[in-house]
Amino acid sequence: MNEIKTLIWKEVTLEWRQKYALSGMLLYVVSTVFVCYLSFNLRRNQLTPIVWNTLFWIIILFTAVNAIAKSFSQERYGRLLYYYNLCSPQAIIVSKIIYNSLVMLVLAVIGFGFYAFVMGNPVADVGLYFICILLAAIGFASVLTLVAGIASKAENNATLMAVLSFPIILPMLLMTIRLAKNAMDGLDRSISTDEIITLLAIDAIVITLSFLLFPFLWRS
Repeated sequence: MNEIKTLIWKEVTLEWRQKYALSGMLLYVVSTVFVCYLSFNLRRNQLTPIVWNTLFWIIILFTAVNAIAKSFSQERYGRLLYYYNLCSPQAIIVSKIIYNSLVMLVLAVIGFGFYAFVMGNPVADVGLYFICILLAAIGFASVLTLVAGIASKAENNATLMAVLSFPIILPMLLMTIRLAKNAMDGLDRSISTDEIITLLAIDAIVITLSFLLFPFLWRS
């Protein structure tokens, strides 16, 4: 636990020194939402609740890919060798998943606030929608962090990351959109139990696989 806390604090410190990275992600979210507003402002009748919900999660997905793609690619070889001699691989991957989950949660919450302010807020059950955002942030962060670690071993890591993450992200995205749609319709939360359990199971499976498989990748 001490290693994980130290590594998380290291990630926070590096991010604070390079404020332009997080600021760039916030600018990406805000500018994308604003472009969507300008596009749909001309055709108000086409922005149905289903389109509103789907568009929001597409924005969050691309934000996650851009934010987490640099998890391992920004690390220099000498620093990785230093980590290899100092920390366990399990602590490395868990700390990065936790940190990326927090970053994704912050970006998703800020993005939702600005998105609802600009595009309107048709969500009936905001609490359930935030639960959906929390589960999606953890899921996207865990999947993309592991895939970023695998892709960092290749030369064209951006393309490899997109190819490897798509089969895992797609079912998670579909389940997230379905849960978010239930929140928008204001359905009873008991109806969404299956979706919540499924997302929790997917998150747990991905984190467990990352914990078990990353040491083999780390040794290479």
